Amino acid sequence: MATAAHAATPHVPAAPPNIENSVVKVFSTMRYPDPFKPWTKQAPAEATGSGVVIEGHRILTNAHVVLYASQVQVQASAAGDKVSATVVAVAPGIDLAILQLDDATFFDAHPAMERAHKLPHIKDAVLAYGFPTGGNSLSITKGIVSRIEFVSYNYPVSGLRIQVDAAINPGNSGGPAIADDKMIGLAFSKLGGDTQNIGYIIPNEEVELFLKDVADGHYDGKPAMYDDLQTLENPALRDFLKLDKSVEGMVVHRPAKTDASYPLKEWDVISRIGEVPIDNQGMVKIDKDLRVNFGYLIQKLASGDKLPLTVVREGKTRQIQLPVSVDHPTLVKDLRGSYPSYFIYGPIVFSPATWQLVSSIENNAGMIRMLGLVKSPLVTHALDEPDETLDELVVVSSPFFPHKIANGYSSVVGSVVYSVNGTRIKSLRHLVTVLRDLKDPFVTIEFDQRGGEALVFSRQAIMSATDDILMDNGVRAQGSPDTLAVWQDKSAK
Repeated sequence: MATAAHAATPHVPAAPPNIENSVVKVFSTMRYPDPFKPWTKQAPAEATGSGVVIEGHRILTNAHVVLYASQVQVQASAAGDKVSATVVAVAPGIDLAILQLDDATFFDAHPAMERAHKLPHIKDAVLAYGFPTGGNSLSITKGIVSRIEFVSYNYPVSGLRIQVDAAINPGNSGGPAIADDKMIGLAFSKLGGDTQNIGYIIPNEEVELFLKDVADGHYDGKPAMYDDLQTLENPALRDFLKLDKSVEGMVVHRPAKTDASYPLKEWDVISRIGEVPIDNQGMVKIDKDLRVNFGYLIQKLASGDKLPLTVVREGKTRQIQLPVSVDHPTLVKDLRGSYPSYFIYGPIVFSPATWQLVSSIENNAGMIRMLGLVKSPLVTHALDEPDETLDELVVVSSPFFPHKIANGYSSVVGSVVYSVNGTRIKSLRHLVTVLRDLKDPFVTIEFDQRGGEALVFSRQAIMSATDDILMDNGVRAQGSPDTLAVWQDKSAK
């Protein structure tokens, strides 16, 4: 558990009272999805966090404080009443969200907090405001800025991150960090384990990008490049590429695309992003004493969907415009605050593979080891891009519902569906379409893995059993709305 900063921390003057008036406690009641029971939600969970008043009569907080919240309330410091709030924008990748209040008069006494326009410097004094667990009153801890980096937040999103040694504990999330009476960022996590005095702040620069993005009412995301790169530090690698000492940068190990029109090729050396040189560790200098990963400049220099790069290829320097995008489609999807689709057919529950499901499986060491041994696509192809033959991985997300029709079959939970009656399955909607249009007397389901077994059912028997199984297990709907629309589309038959 983190503790207050040590005695060597410089004295930080008391903050003016209006800062305290701009910090709120956030109360959320959350209904998280259940990856293994996609037809339902997990039991309600109560959580608290922090938030800060910003311009436009809005409250800024962390996405994880309000994601999947069925009810949100805020309470000002030293106030007794809670005010109902609505989540109007959320970005799980960069962990930011905006709330609006049902009672706008709240903001008459709680002004927007002023934000700094520049990054702090290392060793700058900082105050962390929030409502950590262990008490009801506003907590203020002090420390210094100890590190600024450009790192991965939630794959595939990366961003700037400020490390501080001010105590940040559960409940601090969403509270402001203050330097020189101005907000420099939003607290969002602490380093776990036995570490102490290591907390993290989302800097204002990331906040500003988020606010600009959602100004049109929709969050698009941050542009990024998805090529595999490696450093240019090894002497033998430099000799192999026939590079003189003046060339520095990052080597393209595997381009994101292999078609001839894609401007990056294997063994290209990316030497500049815009006009900024990239060193052999992939770092760029953005201040006198601050170097960060060159990916930081993508969000600043990308224009539309193009990023200006300088590359060295076969000894020649050339300028390219690299396509960048805010989304990186993969066969395993992210729920992004939604609930999973599903379809129940007899005793089997089908659902698209999601990162939330994969993360839950990763907590079961035995199951993830087994999936690796059988070469499941959940392990071997999760990051592959969709194409015309395969849009997503469809998995059996739950153990069989109890019914005699499944007698003799081993559990196939976590298995990826390969085909139904010989038809390669491209997506959950495609699976439902194939099942809907079957005329064969038997249904044969094959899985994409080594070993295991196929499932064979009488089509008439499994169709007849489905309603009984739903009733016996208290399942209200055979599928999510999107899959039921396909299943019930009689005109398509």
